[in-house]
Amino acid sequence: VQLQAFGGGLVQTGGSLRLSCAASGFTLDSYAIGWFRQIPGKEREGVSCISSNGGSTYQIDSVKGRFTISRDNAKNTLYLQMNDLKPEDTAVYYCAAAQWATTETMTRNDGYDYWGKGTQVTVSS
Repeated sequence: VQLQAFGGGLVQTGGSLRLSCAASGFTLDSYAIGWFRQIPGKEREGVSCISSNGGSTYQIDSVKGRFTISRDNAKNTLYLQMNDLKPEDTAVYYCAAAQWATTETMTRNDGYDYWGKGTQVTVSS
């Protein structure tokens, strides 16, 4: 069972990146999925999450209107499209999957079963 995230990099303020996270060993379509990020010295925070059926979603206020989470079940992959990036978006980004999740638990670090290794996103000013 593995999640592998990629797509991070260095981008200027106002630019865009799309993070991808490929799942292997299990099928994503029955899992809640989420993207989290962590800045050195701070706790990892939930950025954008969506339930398995898409009925429940969560985003932190600072990314609303700029970030979009999605999944492609045929490719067993989840994505995070990030537009209008800002320096404060600089962080290591992690993808995660949860087999059983509630509206509350899918926003929490301990609500997830599987985690990908992080990918660094750096936004220059």
